[in-house]
Amino acid sequence: MVRIAIVEDEQIYMEQLKEYLLRFESERKENFEITWFSDGEEIVENYRAQFDIILMDIQMRFMDGMTAAEKIRKTDAEVVIIFITNMRQYAIRGYAVEALDYIVKPITYFAFSERLNRAIGRMNRRTQQMITIQIRGGIVRLDLKDLYYIESQGHQLIYHTAGGDYEVSDTMKAAEERLGSFHFCRGNKGYLINLGHVDSIRDGCAVVHGDQLLLSRARKARFMEELTNYWSEVR
Repeated sequence: MVRIAIVEDEQIYMEQLKEYLLRFESERKENFEITWFSDGEEIVENYRAQFDIILMDIQMRFMDGMTAAEKIRKTDAEVVIIFITNMRQYAIRGYAVEALDYIVKPITYFAFSERLNRAIGRMNRRTQQMITIQIRGGIVRLDLKDLYYIESQGHQLIYHTAGGDYEVSDTMKAAEERLGSFHFCRGNKGYLINLGHVDSIRDGCAVVHGDQLLLSRARKARFMEELTNYWSEVR
């Protein structure tokens, strides 16, 4: 079940979104649990990260959508936010609160279904991004969003994560085959890097949580291409 919040103060658009959601459910065989709010204040009050997707009008009477999204992001970094607006230039500001996308009024079903399908795809990818690794004396389950990069040291791999470093007996080739579809890319022979944690490219290195990881001449072009595509997708 996908938990969706609609934050919209205009009745005509609220009814239209309801109609579109029912149509999407029927066509795509999804199951939605929908909660309605008529203003940003209503969703922010007692918010507890209970939704998967929020469709948020930007211009509302008491608390606008951008302000509401800023408050939500303080407690919920995972919920997918899609803005609904009359004016495209307002939606561009959504990048500041990591909004996935925006829909411009008047809303067409095609535009709505495309954005919603993308949001569900992102949500599903997040639920699948867990792996287990065998370490000395046991097994560790990792959320890939907490894995910064993997470093090769001889016949060992070092998993650098938010919770510390883990040493694993494995090959870089095997790790790359396992994680390549989750936006991990080789920067050089010795590093497999989570593109989601690349802060910048500086002096021929990928900067990942303060660590400068050298990009080799042979792999730099492909790495930059994959990084650019990733940044374009998440923005």
